Amino acid sequence: MTVTGEHRMLIDGELVDAASGATYSNINPATEESLGEVADAGAPDMERAIAAARRAFDESDWANDRELRKRCLRQLHEALNKERETLRPQIVAEVGAPLMLTYAVQMDSCIDDMEWDIECIDRVEWEYDLPEHEFMGMRSARRVLREPIGVVGAITPWNFPFMLNLSKIVPALAAGNSVILKPAPDTPWSATFIGKLASEYTDIPAGVLNVVTSSDPATVGEMLTGDPRVDMISFTGSTAVGKRIMANGADTLKRVFLELGGKSANIVLDDADLAAQCAAGAMVCMHGGQGCAITTRMLLPRSRYDEGVELLTAAFESWKYGDPTDAENLQGPLINARQRERVLGYIEKGKAEGARLVVGGGRPAQHEKGYYVEPTLFVDVDPDSTIAQEEIFGPVLVVIPYEDDDDAVRIANNSPYGLSGAVSGGDFDRAYGIAKRIRSGTVSVNGGLWFGPDSPFGGYKQSGLGREHGIAGFEEYLETKTIGLPPKG
Repeated sequence: MTVTGEHRMLIDGELVDAASGATYSNINPATEESLGEVADAGAPDMERAIAAARRAFDESDWANDRELRKRCLRQLHEALNKERETLRPQIVAEVGAPLMLTYAVQMDSCIDDMEWDIECIDRVEWEYDLPEHEFMGMRSARRVLREPIGVVGAITPWNFPFMLNLSKIVPALAAGNSVILKPAPDTPWSATFIGKLASEYTDIPAGVLNVVTSSDPATVGEMLTGDPRVDMISFTGSTAVGKRIMANGADTLKRVFLELGGKSANIVLDDADLAAQCAAGAMVCMHGGQGCAITTRMLLPRSRYDEGVELLTAAFESWKYGDPTDAENLQGPLINARQRERVLGYIEKGKAEGARLVVGGGRPAQHEKGYYVEPTLFVDVDPDSTIAQEEIFGPVLVVIPYEDDDDAVRIANNSPYGLSGAVSGGDFDRAYGIAKRIRSGTVSVNGGLWFGPDSPFGGYKQSGLGREHGIAGFEEYLETKTIGLPPKG
């Protein structure tokens, strides 16, 4: 079967099928039916992509011509703007993402935010002088240069694929690197669509951007992460895979950016608006709970625990979910059958370990097809239990009681992860003080949203290394060179 042009890979400036001609089906998680075929890359395709990216970085003007980079990325931005309504239903069908989310973080906001990364080309201080300095009896001038790191391998997951594709390739390209994008096998079209527009509507030189899709991410991923011609890997996904990538790049001392798992805590203080916080508690089910920064542990004060459980029960029982094309639904299916069974397995583990299941816990009877799991609420959860410690990545909230502020902080930090969190309370200074004690990369206080193109995002502990977005995220893709010069005087 021939892959249509829209779903071919982009390698060395050409939209191509896999060298072997192999394809695989892209599955709609809401219907369990094939959306179509996509190129199924093997080792020869990844070899060609790596060679093209290396050659483009070493031999083209891309790394040094900042005006070219701005022009090309603005061409891509313009093309994506024009094609929003073509892309929107494709994301809903491919990801199972609720339609409403495409008007935010699944599509619209990340297209809008591209301009911030493009403007970083002018915002970054590419070279600057240090004061003259005397060392070993010699005075010298010194100049610091910021330079692109080289060839970047960008590996993205299936939960927010379009956003994460842009979050990696745009700053990496703006910084002057060449890129090989390897999307998750479940969501290849979110990447091939970008490749198609880059090929047809931009002046990006051949080999600067490559998109390689494969049903066997282990084979092509091992090549990408281990190859000495690749200078950096930018990865978003599970902690287990992140550890493997770090180990695989060790022989070449490859730089790695890792945005990994989370088990974030939402601390509701005893002076908080409990009704409002619990009414919003079911939001952990948004997009099926498939978000690394979602606050999937809710910590309620013992003094108001029963009241909170009652309010949460009502919120979960009234939560709307189902067909992702219905704009009223904020929860669609999980990405595939394997993920559905994984989540159901965690639910059984929670029951076996003594947590009290209040709402949900199974496959919804009204959905005969689709990888759905009911919105699920566990209460009376042991902070050390499996469902309180491990990332479930499904529509499951675990509720844990605490005694006082110190106990809440202790429970929140009792995790191998440190990606995000939240604190809410009537006394802002108290809530902010607790937020500062949480060992995580981002924290929301009284509903404040930390997300934005200029806001560094990343984790502590096993939630990752480095930051994405903001100046800190842009600088992940740069090297620093210091040159000693004779004194000017």
